[in-house]
Formats: sequence, C-alpha cells, structure tokens
Amino acid sequence: MLTNNISGGRMKLLLAALKRIHPPAVYTSRQRCRSSCAGSGLSPVRDEALIVGSSRELVRRLGPQVEVRTGFITEDEEEAFLRELESGLRKKRYEFDHWDDAIHGYRETERVSWGRACEEVLNRVRSVAFPEDSQLLGPVHILDLDKTGYIKPHIDSVKFCGSTIAGLSLLSDSIMRLVKEDGTNEWLDLLLPRHSLYILRDQARYNFTHEILKDEESVFNGQRVPRLRRISIICRNLPG
Repeated sequence: MLTNNISGGRMKLLLAALKRIHPPAVYTSRQRCRSSCAGSGLSPVRDEALIVGSSRELVRRLGPQVEVRTGFITEDEEEAFLRELESGLRKKRYEFDHWDDAIHGYRETERVSWGRACEEVLNRVRSVAFPEDSQLLGPVHILDLDKTGYIKPHIDSVKFCGSTIAGLSLLSDSIMRLVKEDGTNEWLDLLLPRHSLYILRDQARYNFTHEILKDEESVFNGQRVPRLRRISIICRNLPG
C-alpha cells in the first residue's frame, strides 16, 4: 500500500525534522486522518504539522486561509476517479510547455458530468471548501502531472477564478509552495499527501504564488518527499 509514498519509517524521520527545523513557524493541521491515509504514508500520524512557513506571524495570519485535509478520499474513491479519467487522458500526450509557461510535463482536461461515486466526492468538496451561496466554475479541472513535471509559481487569473480553490491529490504525495508575490522572503510549504484535499482562500489565493515542486526539489521541512505522477481534481468558484 506504501509502494509510491513515504514509508512509516521515513514519516517518523519527517516528523522528527519538523521538531528541529523552523520550530516557531510550524502550523499544525487538526484534521483527522481516515483509513485511506494508509495509502499516503500517514496512517500512524494524527494531528501532525502539514504546513510550515517563514515566520510564526505569517503562519498565524494565513492559517485560516490555507487548509490541508488528509485522507479526504478513500482508495476506492480514488479508483473511481481514475476509471473515469484514464481513458481520456491516455489519448493526450504530456506537454512540456504551456501557453503562459506555468506548467511543465502535464496533461489536462475538464469534466462537467461524473458518475455517482465521483459526484458524491465532489459534493463533499463543495460543501467543505466553498460558501453555501458561492457560484462554482462549471467544469472541474483535471491536471495530470508527469513524474518529471511540475507547476511553476503563478497566481490564477482573477478574471476567471474567485476567492477559493480546492484540489484533491491522487496517486502521489507532493509539496505545494506559496510565496508572497511582492516579498519572496515570506513563504509557506504545504505537505499534500495522496488522498488529501487542499483549500486556498482569499490572500493565499490573490497575494501569493502557488507551485508544485518538481521531484528533485520535493523536500518538506528538510525531509525528502518523493514525487511520482500526480493527478489533481480542482474546483474553483466564480469571481464575486
């Protein structure tokens, strides 16, 4: 079950590193793991830090706007998404350039209709990530990142996206980095385990770039986090 993620022993080393490196700048996520955390390498862990930053003040200020929920989907739910997506993705080739140079080594598509299992998960995402009266961007965005791929620092266009973005992580653990657009000394790193949901809101969306680190740079608070092929299922709301 831990073939392509962090092993239990390596996770213990990661947690030890969290206590040694940047100790005043660690934000602890209080989301509880479900049984599916076993697939992400987080099964022994409860209430551990998934977000670290450049300063305690920044972590405190952005904490309510940045969230990682581990074990948000089960292995069966991940399989349901893959069954619906793989045939279409296989018809595409991985691209190593992007119209605005934001992504390297990717395939992408959009989907409006889903089978029941996937729609139930997406309804769960919508209920926890977005305000009740929020209008969502119609198609769900699917981004398939090759093992050698990565997402460069960028801010989504405010013309097309609203205050909130929420994404499911399939197939691989990864590191998302947020960096202040006008002050690169301010940053947060998010550990995104396989099967997790991340949510970015407000300032974290508009004033910070976000990126997914390439495999050779995938280090969380001093500990290596191998990056394999990663599929993200991304929901956004419309500009208010």
